[in-house]
Amino acid sequence: MSRFDPILASRALWQIRVRKRPFVLSHGVNARCNMRCKFCEYWKKTGEEPTKEEIFKLLNDAREFGIGVYNAWTVEPLLRKDLPNIMAHAKRIGLITSMVTNGKLLYERAEELGDVDYLSVSVDGIDSYKEIRRMDFETLLKGLKKAIKVRKLQKKKNPILMNCVLTGKNLDDIETLILLAKKLGVKVSFEPVHEFPGISDEIWNDIGIRNKEKFHCTVDHIIELKKQGYPIINSKTYLKMVRDGKMDYKCRASGIIMNVTHDGTLETCRVHNESLGNVIWDGFESVWKNSEEHRKEIVENCSGCLFFGYTENSLMQSFNPEVLMHYEWM
Repeated sequence: MSRFDPILASRALWQIRVRKRPFVLSHGVNARCNMRCKFCEYWKKTGEEPTKEEIFKLLNDAREFGIGVYNAWTVEPLLRKDLPNIMAHAKRIGLITSMVTNGKLLYERAEELGDVDYLSVSVDGIDSYKEIRRMDFETLLKGLKKAIKVRKLQKKKNPILMNCVLTGKNLDDIETLILLAKKLGVKVSFEPVHEFPGISDEIWNDIGIRNKEKFHCTVDHIIELKKQGYPIINSKTYLKMVRDGKMDYKCRASGIIMNVTHDGTLETCRVHNESLGNVIWDGFESVWKNSEEHRKEIVENCSGCLFFGYTENSLMQSFNPEVLMHYEWM
């Protein structure tokens, strides 16, 4: 968390370590996107979206199961007109709320996000942003500045997070992005692009990290700026793993974060799309219990990833001291 909350930490530890259940629900609240980034697979997965009432029921069941944090994401949450009602319901039943947005509708809808505790905006560069995201950076910055202003008026204690995916396209933008984060009074995070199967070699050759020496130097500079106190949420342990491409940690992600798609399908994580059951039809309790062996099998056979939410939280649950001290998000 950006500020240590002993009560929340105790709840999370009880749920994860004692009850052996996840504490975070990461939910695909819709099935539409207003961007079609070429390195992303999520916008290709279309389908009928759940109704507001179905999501309320899902949230109530999640709270009963012991979930303490609700994260609305994929594909673009702000395309749902009823998103404020959904987040308000999550808050009403005692959940901490989080949302990930591409920022395209942020200027129009910033005032409606009063029930979002943690707001994360995808900002993958500055000069390179338009080529990567197919939208002018000034459009994003306009929305970001408005959201910052609105959240100050709403007296939100948690700064906005700019999440940057490191690719072969944006390595020259990273220092400027960190300086911008400091200027705006927001946080910034980094993670390397994950080369999902199914996306063409042509795209990965274009956007993937191919200049390893330049990549290593860039991440070393991020680490140095972290040491200097710039608002980078990642731990130094994680950033060194990113630099070296080493996934030498025990993944605990599936025991911390429940990844549920728009149609209610529970998946082990963002990397593994194999269905473990449907929580809308069968409920969290039943699906979690019945998928135990399958989940263990998937995790044991996984080659790993470096999504910061999975890696940092896994390291925290392993009580890595540097991560416990320096990782600043949820």
